[in-house]
Amino acid sequence: MSKIKLSKNFIKNTVKLALNEDLYPSGDITSDLIKKNRIVKAKLILNQDAIVGGLLFAKHTFSLIDKKIRFSVKKKDGSFAKKKSLVATIQGNAKNILIGERVALNFLSHISGIATKTNRFVKLAGKRCRICCTRKTIPSLRVIQKYAVNLGGGTNHRFNLSDEFLIKDNHIANSNIQEIVLLAIKNKKGRKITVEVDNLKQLKKIIGLKFNTVLFDNMNLKNLRKGVKIAKKFYETEASGNINLKTVKSFASTGVNRISIGSLTHSAPAIDFKLEI
Repeated sequence: MSKIKLSKNFIKNTVKLALNEDLYPSGDITSDLIKKNRIVKAKLILNQDAIVGGLLFAKHTFSLIDKKIRFSVKKKDGSFAKKKSLVATIQGNAKNILIGERVALNFLSHISGIATKTNRFVKLAGKRCRICCTRKTIPSLRVIQKYAVNLGGGTNHRFNLSDEFLIKDNHIANSNIQEIVLLAIKNKKGRKITVEVDNLKQLKKIIGLKFNTVLFDNMNLKNLRKGVKIAKKFYETEASGNINLKTVKSFASTGVNRISIGSLTHSAPAIDFKLEI
């Protein structure tokens, strides 16, 4: 599994792309109406309970526009904050603060949204079952989204197709399950191997082969319990497929080691922040 680390250069380059998107070709024509020498102090406030994330993206948004803007953090990435909490203060040129407002808030809202949703799953699943994200991410934003999952207490699954072998149903549909697993073992070169099974019959065909994880896909609770009982002596176990906040506790109770959930990244609601001058 990948551990996401964000470098300063990555954050700055990501923010530059977002600012170019917002300012091309003529800049902020509305904020240009503000007096150039007006200095203000703005408050970044949380409008709902949340796990805060994305503060460095917000800070670099303002510093790339104006190095004289002072961004003072009051909360840390990954910390829980209540509604109406002061997250940061921003002091500097009013026009330049307004230019960066929406880009900064967009990063904060999205990253905090994923972190908050992940944390809800993590708490429900308990200490014995890890919550994992998937590759169901917005193209080009995977690093940021997986970072947000970490902030919420979740675990990163493989980052891309080169990280590990994940033999899924469509791979199996084009090959014999035993043959393709054996081929992966032969070519693993230190990489981990996960094999997805849809039913217990498939599981029994591969028990004893030397791979790492069995992924139970879209299994009901009864069959998942049986599958975990069979596989746990040999492999790490994982469950996936339409598991939500109402059902995750029940799935975790089967003894499965981890649960992977696509909705952590593909449909996390944004967290509401406001910039108050």
